This record gives sequence, structure tokens and C-alpha cells, in this order.
Amino acid sequence: MSRSATTSSRAGPLVVQPLKRRHCAECRTGPLRMLVLEDGTPRCLDCADLGHLVFLPRGDTALTRRSREESGLSAVVVRFNRRKGRYERQGVLVEEAGLARAEQRCLADAEARRRRRARDARRRVREDARFAEAFAAEIRRLFPGCPPERARDIAGHASVRGSGRVGRSAAGRALSEGAVTSAVAASVRHLDTPYDELLMSGVPRHEARRRIGAAVEGALRVWRGGREGAEGERGWGEGGGGRGRGGSPPPIRSLRPISEAR
Repeated sequence: MSRSATTSSRAGPLVVQPLKRRHCAECRTGPLRMLVLEDGTPRCLDCADLGHLVFLPRGDTALTRRSREESGLSAVVVRFNRRKGRYERQGVLVEEAGLARAEQRCLADAEARRRRRARDARRRVREDARFAEAFAAEIRRLFPGCPPERARDIAGHASVRGSGRVGRSAAGRALSEGAVTSAVAASVRHLDTPYDELLMSGVPRHEARRRIGAAVEGALRVWRGGREGAEGERGWGEGGGGRGRGGSPPPIRSLRPISEAR
């Protein structure tokens, strides 16, 4: 009888989908689609006493939760993501009978869960709209020279749910001045400077940011000053007048062409 599979706290045995060809150290079968590491040694599912379980891919939260509830033994399946440098859940191994019972439970209340998801989706849409409005209002408060349409565009982009952008961070949801300023600076960087072209031409990100840093600060200074600040700022082209696309200050691109920034 082999030693018990390596466990992850409260989650049961942990099963790995290997990136490299691995063989079981006990029965020598392989290459293995899934394995259990026991003190760093690979074991196949049969040798780890998990061979009778069936794989349920991630995706259906209710079915996954209920399958684990209905199974006396279950295991979490993970795979290492090299790009992100971390293990990510791929699904679970559960008892076949437990999966069947879970499927019956999901079929029994499928309509109720569908209606609940629809209600939750509508609620999230309303919450997101209110948050985007509050974010835009805070942009206008901190940067009175920013055109309302541009402020709404920045807020809408920064606050997309699940995007990982600054508006969805804890500081962004709290409407902190630093988070709001970061969102505005990012918009200016991408829309009103040659930053994207510098990146596409092979300039490293930190160097590209250094080259357009003064221009971004100049744009923020104009917007912070409101109408008077925008009129008094002499740096937007030869005459200092005119507006750029989207109601922004005149494009900083014309001031610092890529050929001059290199």
C-alpha cells in the first residue's frame, strides 16, 4: 500500500498535470497525464489510490461544488503556468457516483439558478454603471480641465469588472487620488503621446515611459488647472491652442516625434 497522496490543506489530495514527460516511480508507467507528488516523487493515480476517480474540468462552479460534496474522496487538479509563474486549478477528480448525483441536483434547480444568474448580472451592470459615474466625477474633480466625455471614457476603461485595471483595485474602488490619477495618466500616455509607437519600435517599456514622462506630466498639469490652466499652459504646439482627439489636449506626438525621441 503506497503512502497517502500529498494533500493541500482542506482541499484533499493535490494532483498535478505535468508539463514534462514523467513516469510513475512505483509502477514505471507513463508518460503520465496526471500524477501525485509524494515527497517529490511522482506516482500515478492508481499507485496513489486515486485511479477510481473521474476528472471534471473547471468551468461549472455549481457542478464542481456539488460533485465534491457528493464524493467521499476528491482531489484538486492543477497545472503550472510558466508565464504567470504559478499553479492554476484545472478541475477536480471526483467519484463517478458522486458526479452523477451532483448532475441530478444541478438539473433539478437549473431554472432557478439561471434566473439568479440573470438577476446577479443585472445587479452587477447597475453597480458598474454607478461606479463608473463616480469614477468619472472624481476625475472631473481632480482634473477640472479634462473634458467630460474624455473623463467618462477613462472611467469606463479603468473600471471594467475583471479587467485587473487600476479602477478595479482596492484603491480604485475607494476612489483614491492616486488610483484616479494613474488611470488618467495611463489614458494620456496611450492616446496623446508616442508611447505605443515607441513600444512597437522596440524601445523597452521603462525607457519609453521615461521619454514621454514630461509630456504626460504636462498634460496632467493642464487638466488640473481647468480652463485657465489650459489657456495659460504654453506647451501644446507652437500656439498652445487647439484640442486633440477625444477632447484631449493637442496630441503630444507632434511635439516629440519618435525620430527625435530616440
